[in-house]
Amino acid sequence: MDLNLLTALDALLSEGSVSAAAERSRVSVPSMSRTLARLRRVTGDELLVRSGRGMTLTPRALALRDGIGPVLQQARDLLTPAPELDLARLERTFTLRWHESLVTALGPALVARVREAAPGARLRFLAEPAADTDDVRHTRIDLLAGSSVPALPDLNSVLLGHDELVVVMRAGHPLAAKNLTLQRYARADHLSVSRRGRLRDPVDDVLEKHGVTRDVTVAVPGSAAALDLVATTDLLAVVPRRVTASSVIARGLVTRPAPVALPPVPLRLYWHRRHDDDQPHAWLRGLVVAVSAPRSERPEK
Repeated sequence: MDLNLLTALDALLSEGSVSAAAERSRVSVPSMSRTLARLRRVTGDELLVRSGRGMTLTPRALALRDGIGPVLQQARDLLTPAPELDLARLERTFTLRWHESLVTALGPALVARVREAAPGARLRFLAEPAADTDDVRHTRIDLLAGSSVPALPDLNSVLLGHDELVVVMRAGHPLAAKNLTLQRYARADHLSVSRRGRLRDPVDDVLEKHGVTRDVTVAVPGSAAALDLVATTDLLAVVPRRVTASSVIARGLVTRPAPVALPPVPLRLYWHRRHDDDQPHAWLRGLVVAVSAPRSERPEK
């Protein structure tokens, strides 16, 4: 089906004349006559028939005349650029799967920005599952943030920044008032933060390169549980400094630099590439990038 026929049909039915339709469409009369012949074959109807010196519409043509305008408008709407984003009228729910510490660190600023600019927008923060999923690929998740997301060819991402790993302990911990040497750190009791419940993480790999090991006796799925345990035991935990800072302060905990150099933790924001040109989605991605920047680097609203 040649959709250009719809434009010619609209002109023919509106003008009721081949020559007038040709002038309106800026084509020659013979060209419009050939198009009318094609339309007759497609519809199985004469559409326009001779009546005296002019032409008249058949009953089928009269029935088509009122319906073709909306169809053409829908086609134009489909093939024209999306209208400029109107945040005040935006009605949309975004689903984000973020680590709980990231929600705590960036959530308040992001929610405030969204509420101010787009009151009709909704944010759904989901907990991280125990295993990787393809929810982003199937667009069940709009934005995924993390440091160890599998590389997939249909996902795009942006680096939000890096975070420093620090050791956290309760204020009354026996090591809180001492220099945290490598040997003292290794002799302490430890917990790991692992959504899969692993008792070993990359910190252990670094320690073994220095000839020491540590005793990890507890694994918890998230940083909130880790900090709660640290606050009431003599366990030590290693957490990202920036994204857990407010929680550490709220629980009255103290942090110390790690006794060995630990690689910084990259934090990336992921989305499916089908959303690249989606204006509301791009707007939200921009907000996440803005609120994740260090406070001194954040642009003015």
